[in-house]
Amino acid sequence: MPRKNTSFADLLFEAPWWVSVMTAVITYFGMTHFLPSIQTENQLINMLLQGLAVPGPYFALFILLIAPFSFFNSRRKAKQLDTHKSIETIRQMHWRNFEELVAEAFRRQGFRVTEGGYGADGGIDLELIKNGERTLVQCKQWKSQKVGVNVIREMYGVLPASNAEKVIVICSGKFTQQAFDFAKGKPIELLSGVELLSLIQKVQSAPTVTTIEASEKVEAIETAETLEAKKAFKQAQCPKCGNTLVERIAKRGINAGNKFLGCSNFPKCRYTE
Repeated sequence: MPRKNTSFADLLFEAPWWVSVMTAVITYFGMTHFLPSIQTENQLINMLLQGLAVPGPYFALFILLIAPFSFFNSRRKAKQLDTHKSIETIRQMHWRNFEELVAEAFRRQGFRVTEGGYGADGGIDLELIKNGERTLVQCKQWKSQKVGVNVIREMYGVLPASNAEKVIVICSGKFTQQAFDFAKGKPIELLSGVELLSLIQKVQSAPTVTTIEASEKVEAIETAETLEAKKAFKQAQCPKCGNTLVERIAKRGINAGNKFLGCSNFPKCRYTE
């Protein structure tokens, strides 16, 4: 959910470093020179305005100290975006870093981005503004589960009261077909992990992301390997009792010396193959 009690320091920390510098300069001259020079007919107000000159430098220094933290925070986010090479590295991220990655990608596209997501699920994570158009973004960093239609319905329900023109839901994996069906014809855009990877590739300073075709190929290979593993696992189970099949060597009979699979629950289960 968006954080409702965002402090002034938090806003400066998320803003570019030069915003803190400019704010510190304005604070210093405003509190030490401009405000104390104002004269009114009320002596009490005059004393209060003149008294601002004393704490003014301290307020300015506090704001100025935020600048280096803001600078390194911006550098960290930029490096985070430029170092990702595949969909797997994205899926391994913490949900908060995933939101920062998406925010930085849109920021490089010329959007003014407000990061507001401080919960692992639900709510509006980002607000984008470009050419006067406001867009709400929700990020879903789900490693295996597909994003279903309920998430899309919730975001669509938020849209009328938000004064936004559209909604974008971004995930590191995939969406269900029901989610696509619901979004069709509505001001809702769904970006899967592969589409996000394509976006990152376009905005990276020196593209390091593997091509989308390669990513899809790797994903297909991993899926095939998973299916083969499941198939092998099923084959290694006894179809009669469900216990594991183990390799044995026949000691007697016409098949003596030959290998075969037998149930590990022998002699209670005598299944062989």
